[in-house]
Amino acid sequence: MPRDIPPLAEVRRITEKKRDAWWTVMLVDPVATPLVRWTARYTRATPNQLTWGAFLVGLGSAACFAQGDWRWLLLGAVLYHVSFIFDCMDGKLARLTGTGSVFGAWLDFVFDRIRVLVCAVALMGGQYARTDDVLYLWLALAVASLDALRYIDSLEIFKIRHGMRKQIKARMRAARKAENQAELAFMEDLLRENPEADLETDRDTVAPLEPVAPREPVAAQEATAALEATAASVSAPAAPVPAPAARRPAVVDLHQEFRRRFPWWVRCRNFLQRHRIRAHLISGIEFQMGVFIIGPAVDAVVATTVVSGVLLLVFELAIIYKLLLSTRDFTRTINSFETAEARVPATTSVSS
Repeated sequence: MPRDIPPLAEVRRITEKKRDAWWTVMLVDPVATPLVRWTARYTRATPNQLTWGAFLVGLGSAACFAQGDWRWLLLGAVLYHVSFIFDCMDGKLARLTGTGSVFGAWLDFVFDRIRVLVCAVALMGGQYARTDDVLYLWLALAVASLDALRYIDSLEIFKIRHGMRKQIKARMRAARKAENQAELAFMEDLLRENPEADLETDRDTVAPLEPVAPREPVAAQEATAALEATAASVSAPAAPVPAPAARRPAVVDLHQEFRRRFPWWVRCRNFLQRHRIRAHLISGIEFQMGVFIIGPAVDAVVATTVVSGVLLLVFELAIIYKLLLSTRDFTRTINSFETAEARVPATTSVSS
């Protein structure tokens, strides 16, 4: 008995990420999303079962790579792409059916890393057995190292960004104790949730995302407003107090300096975002596809591995540089809170 599953358009909305790797958006989602709908409708497959399926197909790809011959390389490339489709389907199925789990996320991550390691050893080992060229052994080490570097770096950057956000939110909560004060939002989250927003040209779509007063510390604004209100009450007759107006969330932009230095990247980001493609064009996904799909398919393993590795390093260095600029924005934001906190006692003594 088929289960009641929404139409394909609704399944796309539920399961597809608002931003994803261009390889996934262009070459995986058009196949994986309809398959997920069919799987959820007509089978009882679980996300973990799809994770196991992706892993086993990946091992089959490694077995083909180990043969060394181009025809086996081509078959291995096809199987690797199928494995990646299954790998994307497990998360989509979890979101569609609400059957995701913490263990499933761990299993998916570990199997991905094992698949890359096994396929790297098989691919380069097969080519070494065929040519006796020691370069392939170094390439196997390079592929495994770059994959590990990419995910370790990603995890550490996430932890640092999470820590910066946590500190800013704590300062904001301390500075805004009144019930009618607006909440806090981060510009990168607003842009992620509003892919149609154009920071450079379209003021209508950007207006809801702008800070309430981006240059003046929040606590200082409140202290100044209190002082002005006290002075006005002394010199003017009492007037009806208007109801407090609803305020938009105060927006903290931790990528302001990066956008100021590279305004052209804002235009690129806007274009990619409208097509659901993330600005990080060469990530771990594209690196894997270059090494395990494009290289074997065109029988140019060395060239595609080197090019993919260099592009991955370039984009990783760009992300690290962006993080450096973001920490400067973070420092300025924290300093603004400290400056505002120093002003509040002086303002309070004047008004009393």
